[in-house]
Amino acid sequence: MSVRKRLSPEESRIAALEAARALLIETGPQAVTLKAVAGRIGRTHANLLHHFGSASGLQKELARHLAETICVGIREAVIASRSGIGSPRDVVELTFDAFDREGAGALASWMLLTGNEDALDPIVDVIHDLVIELNEFGSDTMRGTTLTLVLMALGDAQMGGPLSQALELPRTAARDYAATMLEKAIAESGQIMQAG
Repeated sequence: MSVRKRLSPEESRIAALEAARALLIETGPQAVTLKAVAGRIGRTHANLLHHFGSASGLQKELARHLAETICVGIREAVIASRSGIGSPRDVVELTFDAFDREGAGALASWMLLTGNEDALDPIVDVIHDLVIELNEFGSDTMRGTTLTLVLMALGDAQMGGPLSQALELPRTAARDYAATMLEKAIAESGQIMQAG
């Protein structure tokens, strides 16, 4: 007979988000339901309703959780790139992986298709905060580059495979173009700072 460990409300919420993230990656956004997540962590449907209010509330919090988790890695890659340890390509890889392998692109699309109008707010808010924290908001070049990079990563997650194949390009083509764009933007941004 197993005894279920009592979790604090925050521990229970984090466990639910991690289970939802695993379901998202394993089987897609349609599997991220209150019932499935509750079953995975040994909690009740009512327990998750208490924390998230609804399946769309769970999905919105999952989007925020994914964005925050992923932006930690992107922040570290940007700082490493600035100090010469990493490269702009590392930032591109993390961004594209977030929308593809980590499921953020599929989740965002699913939420929009199911009528969750403010579905992208958590992702947009976290990206906005990251840009401000990295002190890039004053640079039109870097804001535009961030916009383009995120849209490229989202689009690549949705149809990059079939489109690159149809155009007879390597599967990494969008990532390659994004890395070139980011390197150019960083060089231009540095020149603007030196001129100013």
